[in-house]
Amino acid sequence: MDGTLVDTEPYWIEVEYELAERHGGRWSDQHALALVGNDLLDSGRYIREHMDIDVEPAQIVEELLDGVVARVERRVPWCPGAVELLADLRSHRVPCALVTMSYRRFVAPILAALPPDTFAEVVTGDAVTFGKPHPEPYLTAARLLGLDPGECVAIEDSNTGARSAESAGCRVIVVPNHVPVLPGERRTFRDSLVGLSASDLLDHR
Repeated sequence: MDGTLVDTEPYWIEVEYELAERHGGRWSDQHALALVGNDLLDSGRYIREHMDIDVEPAQIVEELLDGVVARVERRVPWCPGAVELLADLRSHRVPCALVTMSYRRFVAPILAALPPDTFAEVVTGDAVTFGKPHPEPYLTAARLLGLDPGECVAIEDSNTGARSAESAGCRVIVVPNHVPVLPGERRTFRDSLVGLSASDLLDHR
């Protein structure tokens, strides 16, 4: 979701700097970009260490979510082509799952901005034991859809997400956004979602 369907990374980075200022820590863009695609609790541990603040990782996550959810409720920053692709998939009755390491309360306002049948299943970071890059999120999504992972195509914008999808057995369309993504045997690259259609995704299975 983050960086693929919605370009929320600038929101996260803004809130991370606010967190550092509030708790007397230090932060950098380099550290912020190192978190792209990660499990939120893992990010909380990273922030605690590298921001050098005495705040528990779970509390860090909650403070980040407070700030980012407030921004998303004001404006959902859709990535170019995202809404059109989702509409095309819906019109062709292609079953879709949203697989994100964001928590459900952050996902809710984004889902509310879409038709209710856009995603058949939603897998969030607070619903799995192991987050990306572990395969569990994508294995869970495929199971909930009643599909073999090899029948599924994942769309990702980070190495962390691509590794998760690949290790689950999915094909991956990579649309890099804020961080470079390495090539891989199961990865196909695109500059954006603009012009991507349901038939294009089916061709990648």
